[in-house]
Amino acid sequence: MKTEAPAYKRIVLKLSGEALQERGGRDNISPAVVRTIAERIKEVHDLGVQISVVIGGGNIWRGLAAADRGMDRTTADYMGMLATVINALALRSTLAQMGVETRVQTLRMEGAPGIELDQADRASGIQGRLPGQQRSVWIVASASSRIAVQIVQSMLDAASPC
Repeated sequence: MKTEAPAYKRIVLKLSGEALQERGGRDNISPAVVRTIAERIKEVHDLGVQISVVIGGGNIWRGLAAADRGMDRTTADYMGMLATVINALALRSTLAQMGVETRVQTLRMEGAPGIELDQADRASGIQGRLPGQQRSVWIVASASSRIAVQIVQSMLDAASPC
């Protein structure tokens, strides 16, 4: 059976942190749910589509809610950023087990974009690559969807055309 060509060459998938939880479950991250999401991402990736995933951390921490209860807003937001990284790493690990090359990109605490490389990248000397340079899935961990979209846009602007 012939498969139709995908309508888009690049997509951005926005996932809330709560999407990683099992409905009615007690765990912040359900491995079964993460695997189901990763399987869908892999299906699209296997069509040749470049994917950036923007993932939140609300299943673990809500910085705004903590600030409303008296915590320093900046500290609460930094803690939220760590929650997004935890979620991004959970998705990255599952995609890697499926053979999908995946990178996690975060914000440095001072707000400048930065590419986080895993240990295998460091060992092989690979530098950060943009989606146009390699068929990878990029997971952007950001507590702010607005900032995450700006990061993805800058990645796409710098990448070579599809």
